[in-house]
Amino acid sequence: MADFDVIVVGAGVIGLALARHLATEGRDVLVLEAESAIGQHTSSRNSGVIHAGIYYEKGSDQQVLCLDGKAMLYDYCATRHVPFERCGKLTLAPTSGDLPTLEALMARGHANGLSDLYMMSEAEVLEREPAVKSAGAMMSPSSGIVDAPALMLSLLGEFEAAGGALALNAPFRVARRENGLFHVEVDDAEGTWVTCRSLFNCAALGAWDVARGIAEMPADLIPSRNLAKGSYFSIAGKSPFQALIYPMPRVGSLGIHSVQDVGGGVRFGPDMEWIDDVNYTVDASKQAQFETAIRAYWPDLPDGALQPDFAGIRPRIWGPGEAKREFEFSRPLDHGVSGLYHLFGFESPGLTSCLAIAKRLCNLLMEEEKS
Repeated sequence: MADFDVIVVGAGVIGLALARHLATEGRDVLVLEAESAIGQHTSSRNSGVIHAGIYYEKGSDQQVLCLDGKAMLYDYCATRHVPFERCGKLTLAPTSGDLPTLEALMARGHANGLSDLYMMSEAEVLEREPAVKSAGAMMSPSSGIVDAPALMLSLLGEFEAAGGALALNAPFRVARRENGLFHVEVDDAEGTWVTCRSLFNCAALGAWDVARGIAEMPADLIPSRNLAKGSYFSIAGKSPFQALIYPMPRVGSLGIHSVQDVGGGVRFGPDMEWIDDVNYTVDASKQAQFETAIRAYWPDLPDGALQPDFAGIRPRIWGPGEAKREFEFSRPLDHGVSGLYHLFGFESPGLTSCLAIAKRLCNLLMEEEKS
């Protein structure tokens, strides 16, 4: 008999959303978290934006899960009193020559089911956002922001209320499958072993180490890990904007944009650089680069106002010079190990989609159990 029905490795926003969903369905669930608190990496080191679902390929997992997840997240936050704001997002055309590109982006959003997108003229942008310089913009009314730490605490509370167990300071070490159960060793002082019927790898930056620690997992089916670091700078005081302000998107990055938090503060970022190891230090020498990018749409940024804030790291399954790929669900059907599920490269819109991802994973588990 197994100690648990399910073990979830990783107490980030997706791991917690999954654990909550499973526990409220009556499963006996354990979450293993290597750190001393939940959500210490990817889940809390991001912009906190609720994405609308404009940019993703129609029909892709990212597009479908973003649209479904956005609706689920707004409803969850409203009914659980998790701080959020449906503030909208303006994507700016720096010159009139960029307007056709922006209109094409809007058409893509419409094809993805976002009927609320609309174009704004230069004058309309100025009326709404007097501090912004542009030749026009696309408005996304359903974009917003969420207090990610508060969201994770809410998910954790509901998970534990449903009988789930969270183990902090409990890194996953290795696992092997015997007689229909996973035997999982926890890298603690006691060398604890626990068993489960199903194992979900939601470890984000650590997902690759977890996968390599599972004896039956084929090594050649573990994708490459590529780390994309993004730094943020902030200013003191309230945001000069009402909406999120974004420049035209680039491949692999949405550019250095403005993001206010639910308290009204503002930060700018992220930039993007490929790195080899996890490192959250913000390079203060990037200030001039950030100032140049920000002044392209906010000319009145005061000199010396920017201060280093924080950095986050996106775990990607594609790297420099490679075609962009969406995140990857690795299921028993893919790798041949019954009861084992990996989430590789779950970056944006992972926060927006967390509840939809949890629902998808639960459905995959039920389908496997019926087969």
